[in-house]
Amino acid sequence: MSEPLREPLTREEMKGYLAALKEESLPHKVHEEEIKRTEEIALPGAASISDPSITTFSRGELPHYAGINTLLKTKYLEDVRDVGDYDVAFLGIPFDIGATYRAGTRFGPQGMRRISALYTPYFYELGVDLVEQVRMCDLGDVYTIGNIEKSFDQVSRAVSHVFSSGCFPFLMGGDHSLGYPNVRGIAPHVDGNIGIIHLDRHLDTQEKDMDERMHTCPWFHATNIPNAPASNLVQIGIGGWQVPRAGVKVARDRGTTVLTMDDVDDYGVEKVAEMALEVAWKNAKAVYLSFDIDCVDCGFVPGTGWPEPGGFLPREVLKLLRLVAKEDVCAMEVVEVSPQYDCSDITALLGVRAMLDVLATLVDEGHLPRKTKQTSDKGIDAWHGT
Repeated sequence: MSEPLREPLTREEMKGYLAALKEESLPHKVHEEEIKRTEEIALPGAASISDPSITTFSRGELPHYAGINTLLKTKYLEDVRDVGDYDVAFLGIPFDIGATYRAGTRFGPQGMRRISALYTPYFYELGVDLVEQVRMCDLGDVYTIGNIEKSFDQVSRAVSHVFSSGCFPFLMGGDHSLGYPNVRGIAPHVDGNIGIIHLDRHLDTQEKDMDERMHTCPWFHATNIPNAPASNLVQIGIGGWQVPRAGVKVARDRGTTVLTMDDVDDYGVEKVAEMALEVAWKNAKAVYLSFDIDCVDCGFVPGTGWPEPGGFLPREVLKLLRLVAKEDVCAMEVVEVSPQYDCSDITALLGVRAMLDVLATLVDEGHLPRKTKQTSDKGIDAWHGT
């Protein structure tokens, strides 16, 4: 655990002051272009309005309570064939028939998009302005249907298309069974092994549950993919009264690395991140990040299908996510957000915050935009048979 900083700090040494200095160097070009475009297409405001950026029709970031919500009010990319023109794509996967208790995560993407209107693209602590520094779009949703395996095929095809185009995918679920088709869509386009860092209260390593591949099963099947070995799977936050023994046996037999909340308490977030990164990146070319919202104590995330006490505090988990992202990840999923059980959208808000903190870290560390587009010519259906 890190030693406490000496006291007192001068104003110039404080992170808050340094972040304020960093903002001064950020460009305004994209924001100014968007304001100009909006003034043209949305009609000038009434004569009584003195601010020229206030148009008659609402377009763009402001006001936060208006507009048709994409994630962070980014561009809606209707023609998905153009996704390679962007650095980052937000993709919804409205699927919850893999849930074994409370359904409703099919509305997770809508819930996260809606509350994301609360945020601006500027992140104070890192001094990052996403609009100015990275090209983002919202691809809408995968067309999932009332069949688990056929929906998995749809998901793998969509994820494969985005990833092979050289665009970074943020995948908004949906239940956690999606971990398998998400990784399956990426794996053929990675020239080497993929590590997986999985934040959850549950192992999710059963082969089947109720005779199907449910949300308790993604990592059994993902680690059957030849270049996603169980030796590179790290599972953090596991514990409590919702960890079926069938999954425990699989984790033990396959040799996954499991860290409980007690481990987090004993070693601290920084050391846990260090251990997770060492395992996930060992002989791997990429690391996939899976964030199940229920890894956070249910007092902070009521809007989920399997609430469990004793998990992370929001501040702890956001720090852990940023530490993981500092070393780069190839994609991120946020799953198990169920808005109908939520209170004041706080669960969906944390899901959005998790994605944006990871994105801001990737930008701040120079991982995004990619210096060279990592495209693949193996085809959208290269995942078949895995």
